[in-house]
Amino acid sequence: MEVISFASAADEIVAMLKVMLEEVWMGLPVWARNLAFRLACLQRPEDVELLRVAASDLRAFGPDWDTIAEELYHRADSLVAGQDLTCP
Repeated sequence: MEVISFASAADEIVAMLKVMLEEVWMGLPVWARNLAFRLACLQRPEDVELLRVAASDLRAFGPDWDTIAEELYHRADSLVAGQDLTCP
């Protein structure tokens, strides 16, 4: 939680998320994961890989976030296709 709270850049949050996903998948409560991915995606809105990882993580925790996950997948696909898509 300290990394999320005091990160000076998205790189720190993304690095923490990678470690968490590789080593201790359930290392953060769902609300903290969602917050971390949200902050990272807001700072890196054109990072296709991050958008897809965030979408996959949302899908892993139930149908409540499926609509948001679909929007993230759609945004990532649009960026790959070269379309200019404004963040929702």
